[in-house]
Amino acid sequence: MPSSAAGRRSLRVMLPTLGSAGDVHPFVALGLALRSRGHQATILTNPLFQPLIESQGLGFLPVLTAEDAAVTMADPDLWDARKGFSVVAKRVIIPAIAEVYRLIEAHADSDTVVAASSISFGARLAQERLGLPTATIHLQPIVLLSLIEQGVMGSFRFSAAQPMWLKKALFELVDWATIDRVLKPPLNRFRATLGLPPVSRVLYRWIHSPQCVIAFFPEWFAPPQEDWPPRTHLVGFPLWDGGAQATLAQEVEEFLSAGDAPIIFTAGSAAATMRRFFVESIETARRLKARAMLVTNFPRQLPSELPPEVRAFGYLPFGNVLPRAALLVYHGGIGTMAQTINAGVPHLVVPSSHDQFDNGWRLEQLGLGRAIPRKRFHAGAATRAISEILGDEAIAARCRDYVGRIDSASALTRACKLIEGLAGP
Repeated sequence: MPSSAAGRRSLRVMLPTLGSAGDVHPFVALGLALRSRGHQATILTNPLFQPLIESQGLGFLPVLTAEDAAVTMADPDLWDARKGFSVVAKRVIIPAIAEVYRLIEAHADSDTVVAASSISFGARLAQERLGLPTATIHLQPIVLLSLIEQGVMGSFRFSAAQPMWLKKALFELVDWATIDRVLKPPLNRFRATLGLPPVSRVLYRWIHSPQCVIAFFPEWFAPPQEDWPPRTHLVGFPLWDGGAQATLAQEVEEFLSAGDAPIIFTAGSAAATMRRFFVESIETARRLKARAMLVTNFPRQLPSELPPEVRAFGYLPFGNVLPRAALLVYHGGIGTMAQTINAGVPHLVVPSSHDQFDNGWRLEQLGLGRAIPRKRFHAGAATRAISEILGDEAIAARCRDYVGRIDSASALTRACKLIEGLAGP
């Protein structure tokens, strides 16, 4: 291939990622940054995102189907604290293993480098079997398991003060009873077809590339731990939520301009079974006598009639909307959290499963808001929490203080340089 800008070798970078918009948008941002540096970037993900990715001028290869995504999002267990992992594993991670591997095998050449999300296991297999230079990209701190200071897993707090033997035993128990029990058999069956030996402790050890691990969050959000994988680099949050599509629709602009800054309620881009969350949110807005925006891609979750000061919207570019909001009530997705920190808006996190509890805990440690588990989220608790947050000048000052701490351009540049470094001179 020809050389890229500033004499860099031009690369074909394959970017596998699985999940919702919060998992795909950072890879779009990375793909655009790589392209600006003279590389060819191709995102491997669900066809649900194909129009968005191709509209940005990036390459696209399909993993699973849009129907698969719809079935997964319609499963109420997806957001259950105990059952959610199994849903993601059985409906997303495991079915995608062979597809991601075969796509990389078919499209890679001597100029190919791979930068893959945490659960894109096919990329790690391609690294082992085909020898492709590969970086693992983690969007959330919880994926970097530590026996020193882990944070929060579900309702359990792992801290440096706890005995090492206890944390080690609990990690091993979780692996044996849940993670490896689900992931290890199908992963090792496919590994055998490639002539690769079996692995264990899949999430604890195996998923991290020994060549490079890129953490898309900053040190002030999750301080590095001594037992994290070697060659782990914290580059910072990338912010991207639509590019040219980020302009506000007229109805959104009109509502934002029609009165006081609204409270925004959202359960996440993939949350299709959160009717109770929205019903309680509407009642919360009524009790607070506040204007509110309900953001969901699944309007069937909402009541047929809304109060006059409450409006429902589909996808919104939060980078443009949040600076004009009073507060965000949301699930605790890492991408939404970064946008909210960047906007200087206080948070009320309502975690359900996956990384959300840990993200919410870290947000509280920063003094930027509060967290209420979804099972305890109701209008009374939400009304009290929001009133306390909005009346707390210390939280407001902390939120203002964190505006400007996120440097998305720098994060993406650092990530690009690490990926380029994998290819050698």
